[in-house]
Amino acid sequence: MKIALLGYGKMNRLVAQLAQKAQHEIAFISHSSDNITDAKRLAEDLRGLDVAIDFSVAGAVAMNAEACARACVPLVEGTTGWHDEFERIKNLIAAHDGVMLHGANFSIGVNLFYAIVARAAEAFDDVNDYDVFITEAHHKHKRDAPSGTGLHLKRIVDVKMKRDVDVTSVRAGFIPGTHTVGFDSIADIVTLTHTARSREGFAEGALRAALWLHKEKNRRGILEFANVLNEILKED
Repeated sequence: MKIALLGYGKMNRLVAQLAQKAQHEIAFISHSSDNITDAKRLAEDLRGLDVAIDFSVAGAVAMNAEACARACVPLVEGTTGWHDEFERIKNLIAAHDGVMLHGANFSIGVNLFYAIVARAAEAFDDVNDYDVFITEAHHKHKRDAPSGTGLHLKRIVDVKMKRDVDVTSVRAGFIPGTHTVGFDSIADIVTLTHTARSREGFAEGALRAALWLHKEKNRRGILEFANVLNEILKED
């Protein structure tokens, strides 16, 4: 694939390493210092590429999505904190017949963790003696809190247990990412935890998503990584 990287922080630098190792081409990189603010201009740079992977900042997602749609380049969106603009971005994608695959977390393990938490929440929903809680911890440089993964876990539990659950966040040191969902009663506590050992799992998942999206040329609109994970895994 000829890949565009939108943003070139730690995540996309790791994506670049994995992509080049797999003999893909990094054909375009946008840096924050480029100060690109015009979707039409960015679209010209992207035209003819196979896929774009965005790990930038929330404020750039709408422009990046519009630019990719204008350029007919599928977009893998790994940035978090932009969901307040979901409807606007959805309309931009639709207006140009584009496609965006987004995920709060592209780790395969995290997405399987979502499914485990959903099943657990269904089971505990029938037992009134348990309170549920969610905690997440990341390194001190992570901008958004709660994390996108923490908020996705909240959405799962809120729906399955019909409760409004708070998410507690910690930002300290160099923690790659730890998420815990707990079910607490006077008699015992049950906890489910996912701990990331490095960012490589996130980058690998984003690259696999990009390859899948490149092959699925007829997909349009906004897709969620968790919802197409089984299809992606079947490609292996």
